[in-house]
Order: sequence, then structure tokens, then C-alpha cells
Amino acid sequence: MKHLLTHTLLSSIFCILFACNSTAPSKNKDLEIVNYEQLTKRIQQKDNILYVVNFWATWCKPCVEELPHFMEVNQTFLQQSNYEMILVSLDNARNAETHVKPFLQDNNIPVKCYILDDIKRMNEWIPATSPNWTGAIPATVFYKNKERLFFIEGQLSKEELESQIKKNI
Repeated sequence: MKHLLTHTLLSSIFCILFACNSTAPSKNKDLEIVNYEQLTKRIQQKDNILYVVNFWATWCKPCVEELPHFMEVNQTFLQQSNYEMILVSLDNARNAETHVKPFLQDNNIPVKCYILDDIKRMNEWIPATSPNWTGAIPATVFYKNKERLFFIEGQLSKEELESQIKKNI
């Protein structure tokens, strides 16, 4: 009996550990909190990939309105090895678990998403992202091989987004 209890306990612990360390893909990619330097390392690479980076927030109505178009267009280019869409949330990092993650799950947002937790230095990273950016969102920027190819402050239609991707890919 003692052996059976020990075996059951060890099996349970193994199952719990295995489930916690599972590398199976989830429906939504992880949400990562980063500062501006960490973000630029991820989106400004010399790897011949077009990074379509959208700055948004859950509390921003125009941002939320354009996200379905972004997800539709993402589906079109998803299989191309030289393309990646990334969302950068400007929500407060404290709201990652309570607002941002549930929003991503509820709206079936499958792309990589970061929360940019660097509000104290926004006067540095906003103009570094684009000298034309006033800080209003939504804002979208394209990078390829560390070069900024396109920037727009404001909503993008599905057609405009698709056209810009085709032009820059």
C-alpha cells in the first residue's frame, strides 16, 4: 500500500511538472513585458524579415477597431518566412494579466505581443521610433534589416496594410 501511495504521489508530481514545462504551442503567444531596448532588439534585426509592428492599447478604440484587419492580413502573409507581425501594447504593465492577456485570448489574437513598460522614457522612444510620431496610437511601423521602411500614425485599413506589406516584403 505504501509503495502504491508513493508511486501515485510521484506520478502526480511528474504530471504537474510536465504540464507546467510543456512546450506545446498555445492558442495565443506569450505576452512579454519589455523596455524599449529589449523591444528594439526583437524588431530591428538584420535577418531579412519584414517586421510589421503595431503600437496599440486595449483602452484605445481606434486600435481595437483596426486589430481585426491586422489579423486578417496576418493570415495572408503568415506562411512567408520573411514576414512577422508584432503587437506592442502601451497598456500599463500592471494590467497584463487582468486586461491584456484576456483581451488577446477573447479576440483570438495569435501574434506575438509585448507590453512596452517604459513610460518614463517615452520622450526618448517615441521620436526614436519615428520623428513623425506624436505619440498617438494606433501607430504602425515596418522594419527590415534594421531599417525603418514605413510609419503611419492612425488607423490603417485592411487594404492599406496589405498594400504596404506587399510593397516592402
